[in-house]
Amino acid sequence: MKGAATIALASLLLAAGVILRPLIATEIPSAERRSGYTFMAPDTKAMQDDDTTNPGMLGVLDGETLWNRKAGSAGKSCADCHSDARSSMKGVAARYPAYDKMLARPVNLEQRINLCRVRHQDATPLPYERHDLLALSAFVAEQSRGMPIAPDATAELQPFVAKGHDIFMNRQGQINLACTNCHDDNWDKHLAGSAVTQAIPNGYPIYRLEWQSLGSLQRRLRNCITGMRAQNYDFGAPELVELELYLMSRARGMPIETPAVRP
Repeated sequence: MKGAATIALASLLLAAGVILRPLIATEIPSAERRSGYTFMAPDTKAMQDDDTTNPGMLGVLDGETLWNRKAGSAGKSCADCHSDARSSMKGVAARYPAYDKMLARPVNLEQRINLCRVRHQDATPLPYERHDLLALSAFVAEQSRGMPIAPDATAELQPFVAKGHDIFMNRQGQINLACTNCHDDNWDKHLAGSAVTQAIPNGYPIYRLEWQSLGSLQRRLRNCITGMRAQNYDFGAPELVELELYLMSRARGMPIETPAVRP
């Protein structure tokens, strides 16, 4: 969101009092946390619920093809190492971002796919936000659909969860807005006709009708940061992964819905 659209967002926020109250945000209690699905209109819910009408399933099908396609100078496919994704990938998306010992930091699911390409297939990484990486991520994540989010509780991850929490809570940008001001203080209200949800990331990659395509959680986060008129992060930046990690910890116990459908 840029230019006039960004100014319009700022005006709407100010008019609605979204960024004016409260000065100190309060996180939503765990028992009151809800999937973004519960805020959707009946026709959007119906689209997500039916695999024959869910447009995100086209990406899942493409991801299955890529899963079985050999790549890189090693001439290996994902299936050569992991066999049938329906068993080997079940529950994987529910615990990402996860800690990578070689990098000594967390990586999200898209980064894990690219690390596997580099380390085991001798292939080049797939570009962020392009169809192949989104499709593979959606295929892997779809194998966990219906399973509860269960972030890894390893001690190595905790400092990164705390960093993600700080990003979520701290005001930034020319609008002086924090993620929490919308998603904790003003959820279930509306902004420009869309429901303000609780920032529960249990359906990514999602199909957004606005985008007319699959998109990653980082794309959504970058959209919000741009709307706050703050300095943005590159795709794959540690700060975005830390924010993802915090959001997944916030969504602990919520069922995976990938590929979710949103307006």
